[in-house]
Amino acid sequence: MYKITPEEYSVLTRYILEISGIKLDTGKEYLVETRLGPVLDEVGCTTFSEFYHKCRFDTTGTMKRKVIDAISTNETYFFRDIAPFELLQHKIIPDLIDKRKALSKSGAPIQIRIWCAAASTGQEVYSITIILKELYLHPNKYDITLIGTDISDNAIARASYGKYNKFEISRGLSAARIKQFFYPDGDGWRIKDELRGMATFRKANLLKSFVGVGKFDIILCRNVAIYFTPEGRRELYNKIAGVLAPDGYLLIGATESLTNDTPLFTPHRYLKSVFYQPKQ
Repeated sequence: MYKITPEEYSVLTRYILEISGIKLDTGKEYLVETRLGPVLDEVGCTTFSEFYHKCRFDTTGTMKRKVIDAISTNETYFFRDIAPFELLQHKIIPDLIDKRKALSKSGAPIQIRIWCAAASTGQEVYSITIILKELYLHPNKYDITLIGTDISDNAIARASYGKYNKFEISRGLSAARIKQFFYPDGDGWRIKDELRGMATFRKANLLKSFVGVGKFDIILCRNVAIYFTPEGRRELYNKIAGVLAPDGYLLIGATESLTNDTPLFTPHRYLKSVFYQPKQ
């Protein structure tokens, strides 16, 4: 395994912060060595200094993508921290439908826009498609847009394909849901087309501008801001406030809080969960 010097670690972690917003503190040297070591082999570098210079002078963007794919944390599973999904199924989506019905023209489909930021390999997005199916929201009556974004090309490719191995499919899904919403595909399981067609996946860097993304009724930004600097978190949540509908809902990770990062949201508690809405 390649060993990284303190000087190399300092330089390389600044570069990672610059391109991804991910802040790696002292003590994460082993993570960098294990995740980037195979990339050094792949591109023919023998030291992290050589690798950094190769990244800096690469004009194609290939090296940057390799670093992001290797470093970004793709730990996720279906219905992770189950409470937020119960909140969506039993509180947020029904309440939102009631509000939108009151505003919609007679006979027009009710529009709902949902964004999963940092969607990783797609389990969060497909958990929501399962909820939507179980709520029996007929497409003739509901116009639902569900978008999943991630900074990693590999993660987006895997999410778009919708195939999971036996370990991944067993995390968070009951046998009944696996049977109903997936089908065997070689050595794994693949999401059925009717659910796959409900979602769109795109590459997006949360550090960049949100101009042009439109307004969303529900935004999930879970377990990603914890890797940002305090300044990065404030900027992220301020941008989210700009694209969330005035009566919309924001869900963050179970261990996260907006208290020290932004004054733009009001927390609400429902059973075991907390959700946020724009401060009026």
